[in-house]
Amino acid sequence: MAQFCMFRGQLRTLIGKAVNTNSSVSGYRMMSSSSKILPAARLDGVDQNVWLEFTALAAEHKACNLGQGFPDFSPPSFITKELAKIPTQSQHLINQYTRAFGHGPLVENLSKLFSPLYGVEIDPLKDILISIGGYGALFSCFQAFIQAGDEVIIIEPYFDCYEPMVKYSGGTCRFIPLRPREDRTPTTSADWSLDKDELRKMFNKNTKAIVINTPNNPLGKVFGREELQMIADLCVEFDCLCISDEVYEWLTFDDSSHVRIASLPGMWDRTLTVGSAGKTFSITGWKLGWTIGPSHLMKHVQTVHQNSIYACATPLQEAVSRAVAHEISVFGSEESYFKTLPRVLASKRDRMWDILKETGLRPIMPQGGYFMIADASALDVRMDDDAGSDDLPWDHRFVRWLIINKKSGYNPNLCFLFARTQTYSRKIRTLLLLQGGCNDRTNGGNLPRMGVLQIIEMNRQTFYFGPTASIHVDVTSLVN
Repeated sequence: MAQFCMFRGQLRTLIGKAVNTNSSVSGYRMMSSSSKILPAARLDGVDQNVWLEFTALAAEHKACNLGQGFPDFSPPSFITKELAKIPTQSQHLINQYTRAFGHGPLVENLSKLFSPLYGVEIDPLKDILISIGGYGALFSCFQAFIQAGDEVIIIEPYFDCYEPMVKYSGGTCRFIPLRPREDRTPTTSADWSLDKDELRKMFNKNTKAIVINTPNNPLGKVFGREELQMIADLCVEFDCLCISDEVYEWLTFDDSSHVRIASLPGMWDRTLTVGSAGKTFSITGWKLGWTIGPSHLMKHVQTVHQNSIYACATPLQEAVSRAVAHEISVFGSEESYFKTLPRVLASKRDRMWDILKETGLRPIMPQGGYFMIADASALDVRMDDDAGSDDLPWDHRFVRWLIINKKSGYNPNLCFLFARTQTYSRKIRTLLLLQGGCNDRTNGGNLPRMGVLQIIEMNRQTFYFGPTASIHVDVTSLVN
């Protein structure tokens, strides 16, 4: 496994070097031999990517990179077996283009699954679009509706693609944080919430849309019905769009339940909901997602799709269609993958909680999703010059220091990824840990394997990164 990870890191280094050679917009302009061949202005400010920087650095120092949020266990056998059957058991046209906006059987089954959950009759041909992952779905939504002069409200912390996608479209981002409770130390993601008055002040005549993510990446917060109703009321009052990223909709724990904002009164007609086969069935490499919404909105999202992606892979859509059909047949029962996956991840979450508590950190118990946050303000790290200039944010330098210094010979015990999120009002250094990619046991069964360790420093430009355990894990090794 370590050798595979090192190979993958080396490959990413080569890719990173190739991209970094031409990654700077200003660099493009300086190196161009023609005054006419310049990059589009929409790339200004979004061309730099810390994922590339730190992936390359991790590979250079042979730190195994397992940072991305994907499971390292097998998908359910019913979906992989169906995919294996398709090329030989289906008629030959299954290998050709399918319907541009989504393979017929897949959109039909998604309609059957989600219509009762939304409380509306979803038209499979007009109200659903299949895309290249949730990422592709989000891109089409922003491109379809956001333009110069539009403001888009984004709730922090947030998935890092929202901001550049809004900027690509010509819009302006307005950020509002989820704030921790002030009357006590937060212990669960439910202790973080939107301030009602602060949220209302974000809306104005230029507000075109608000982006919500529930369960939230990376906090793990599952928005309750009351919170979503507050957002819905403002959307209706200010006549704006809601783009709801719900890719972790089936990953809720304990007594938390997922509420779809499009199911609230008055919201179906103004909501675009993004889902993911990758997160639903643990098949992130298949890159299939969808957007669900009313036809008067979806026709514009489909226009973007037909002029960019056009169609997604037919055999993969067929296999996902059969998996959705399977889930419909067992929906609500203990056999459903929608129930077994959260149980598996909840046990990993609970082990992680115990590990972090034992090290003196203060973890925040997530209600859903892949991630866990823990307060790491007690970490006392003395970094050397290798960590970079003192002008860099603390977290940026800390990640560099970890990559360069905290590994153990042939089997590096820390793996890294680096991604950026936004500014918080409180100065708290926190660790985030990925649940989804954790094996049950490593090191001969003697030590639980940790997931992705990520860091945030609040009250500055925020970053989060991921060192994760490959074989041996010792959280205390993070502190000198």
